[in-house]
Amino acid sequence: MTEDITEAGGRLRLYVATDLGPSLTVPPSEAQTHYLLHVMRAKAGQRVSLFNGRDGEWLAEIKAASKRGLSLTCLKQTLGQAGVPDLWLAFAPIKKTPSDYLAQKATELGVSVLQPIFTRRTIVARVNAERMTANAVEAAEQSGRLSVPEIREAVSLEKLLAAWPKERRVFFCDEVGATATAGDAVPLAKAARAAPAAIFTGPEGGFDPAERDMLRAQSFVTPVTLGPRILRADTAALAALAIWQAVAGDWV
Repeated sequence: MTEDITEAGGRLRLYVATDLGPSLTVPPSEAQTHYLLHVMRAKAGQRVSLFNGRDGEWLAEIKAASKRGLSLTCLKQTLGQAGVPDLWLAFAPIKKTPSDYLAQKATELGVSVLQPIFTRRTIVARVNAERMTANAVEAAEQSGRLSVPEIREAVSLEKLLAAWPKERRVFFCDEVGATATAGDAVPLAKAARAAPAAIFTGPEGGFDPAERDMLRAQSFVTPVTLGPRILRADTAALAALAIWQAVAGDWV
């Protein structure tokens, strides 16, 4: 009798890099093998869900399990591939725990790209892309998402703006001097629902005056405020994502 390996009340989901299709054998990673065998006590005949960001979600069965490893075989597709809104989050990296949290929650909120940016007030000097990817993968597995956001190399704000695709509208969260609220940007977001967009958020202490002037000078940038209170950097990013999703994303 087959049974699902469950986690948090649902069938365990795993992100894999290999192709998925009828009867294909999928080798789990070393970490996934350890988790299945030594944490979940997986046995032959048990089932999990697999996704790779391309082929939808597939029900897979453990065909062999031993101390040396295990193999998974695709049985049937349970969900067709679905995309996420074409929304990027460009954010100044912050200290480790909030950055982990931000990567997880932004993935749950449906961003397609996570772009770290170095600003003049950014305290963090290095971004651990591998750690950020691991957090994004875990969030995608647990949230039911069928893809993992692209994690891009951290760049300076100046370099990012110099190469920015002008057709992608930027909503710049400006805690100082913005006159339009995020709600005021609703008509623009609705009109651009099918258009690519990005949200920019700064570090602890926000963007400095020269950076705000540089952003405001760009024709593709709309400055917005997130209300009367000063939000932490990670809170501001997630609040802005939630507003955008409610107006122009796949929550609508």
